[in-house]
Amino acid sequence: MKIEMDNDFRGNAYIIQKDEVLLNYSGGYADMANEIPNTIETRFASASMGKTFVAVGILQLIEARKLKFEDTLGSLLDIDLKSIDPDVTVKQLLNHTSGVPDYFDESVMDDYEALWTDFPNYRIRHNEDMLPLFIDKPMMYPKGVKFQYNNTGYILLAMIIEKIAGMDFDVYLKQNVFDKCGMHDTGYFAFDRLPSRCANSYIYCPETEDFRTNIYSVGAKGTGDGGAFVTVGDIVKFWNGLIGYKLLSGKMVKEMFSKQSGDGKDPEEGYYGYGVWLIDNPEGRDYVYMQGCDDGVSAISEYNPDNGMITVMLSNYGDNVWSRMRKIREEEYA
Repeated sequence: MKIEMDNDFRGNAYIIQKDEVLLNYSGGYADMANEIPNTIETRFASASMGKTFVAVGILQLIEARKLKFEDTLGSLLDIDLKSIDPDVTVKQLLNHTSGVPDYFDESVMDDYEALWTDFPNYRIRHNEDMLPLFIDKPMMYPKGVKFQYNNTGYILLAMIIEKIAGMDFDVYLKQNVFDKCGMHDTGYFAFDRLPSRCANSYIYCPETEDFRTNIYSVGAKGTGDGGAFVTVGDIVKFWNGLIGYKLLSGKMVKEMFSKQSGDGKDPEEGYYGYGVWLIDNPEGRDYVYMQGCDDGVSAISEYNPDNGMITVMLSNYGDNVWSRMRKIREEEYA
């Protein structure tokens, strides 16, 4: 069985099932000005997909008994939390029920670039660099009351990793997640120090009918809420490491892939586990996916535990990976 990809998709798409490659597609340019095409080895920015990596790091520390789900922000971080409830727990941060002030509240904001009007994005190179964007804001709602997707929560989780591990969160993830899975092309790279094979991410400008890169639209280097550069091959290695219990125990993976929050009212968005989204599957095990979206960036990767299919779609033009993933579910999961 082979799966076709429409030729107007700009990015990489890769689907594998039990070691059989069903789709291996590359389209568009990694570097438009120099007409360098995307290839299977191109590294793409992945936006919030990185939350899944951070969640794994936190769960590893819990399994190592260096951290507990019920540990609180106030007991873990040596910073002035101001109006943030110090009793917010690690679990509430993981499943987006913390209520901490979100520096980018996606329920009311849609222009990520606007964040950098008064605070230059080139300053963002560490998690603590994000503090001025949220630390003076009030709680969004009392902790534990409801699910609401929250970027700040994963900044704080990354800071917790740094406090406990005694190293930058991306160094911890390299040593304890990426290297263990053989993800040698994955990392958190600064825009002014990008290694080879990293794609530019492009934003279309309708007023001039051309494209610009997103280097002034997101932080200069990824933080706990996202920003890792990945390849499609490395994402497959990550899934295989996770479901092969190289990173976490079988019990913890099951918990990570269980519905921890959300109400499922939007059947496509589904529920939330720990660092992953879940789509209810009444006829089998729930579909597990991670996703990311920034200016010029769109990314989704899904694992179907019923048929073993792993799908990865990464675009450096912000192309609609969600509609294409929906088509995969409709046509290939039956």
